[in-house]
This record gives sequence, structure tokens and C-alpha cells, in this order.
Amino acid sequence: MLDIVKKILGKRESDVSADAEKTVNADVALCVLLLEAAHADGECSQEEKQRLMDMLAQRSDTASMQIEELVAMSYKERDEAVDIFKFTRYMNNHFSKEEKLEVMESVWRIIHTDGFLESHEDHFAHKLANLLRLSHKEFIDCKVRARQ
Repeated sequence: MLDIVKKILGKRESDVSADAEKTVNADVALCVLLLEAAHADGECSQEEKQRLMDMLAQRSDTASMQIEELVAMSYKERDEAVDIFKFTRYMNNHFSKEEKLEVMESVWRIIHTDGFLESHEDHFAHKLANLLRLSHKEFIDCKVRARQ
């Protein structure tokens, strides 16, 4: 009986994971995390939004109209998500260590846009680093590089 229950629960978990993977891709995962960083202090300033758009544009040769669509889609994904775990899980499964470090550095750049580090932003960055399985040294190195 226990084996049957484990099998059913395991199947449900994999179904949920597969559904999450359908809606998440690298661009959406990155954009959602950058949006989370921009909103960590309770508001997303125009400067933060512009920096976010610039970062997404630098990452690929995507037209600004497509970036606006990506941001809109990412806002929708962000609003529907319970937490950021499905986005960080996607990154842990599909991103190299270097790519995850770039994400963390980009998050710090968004956070530092207004020149202030609020406790909510710092908390978000720490939580993200843990979810991306980054060491404390890697976390601090990203923070320092983002300030420069």
C-alpha cells in the first residue's frame, strides 16, 4: 500500500514539474527574477524597469517590442506563481554555474539602481543565492562586481 501511495505522489510531483517547465524558459525565468529584484523594495522605479529592459536587450538580439512582450509575459508568470522556486529550479536544471552567477550579478545591478540597499532587497538577494546554490563568496563577489 505504501508503494502505491509513493507511486501516486511521485507521479503528481512529476506532472506538476512538467507543467511548470512548459511555461518557463530561460528568458522568462531570468525576467521574472529581475522583476522580483526590481519590486523587492515594494516599488519598481522607471530607472529599474529601464535597466531591466536594457539587460534583457544586451542578453540577446531581441527587438524592443519582443522585450516588452517578454516583460508582460513574465509579469503574468510572476503574478500566477506562488513563489520563485519554479524559476530557480529551471535555472538549476538548465544554467551553468557561470550563467547563474551572471543572473545574480544582474539582480544586484537592478537592486543598486536607486543607490540604496533596503533590507527587503538584501533578503531577496540572499534567498535567491541560496536557491541558485551559490556560495556566500560567490554571492558577495557578484555584489561587488555589480557595484563597480
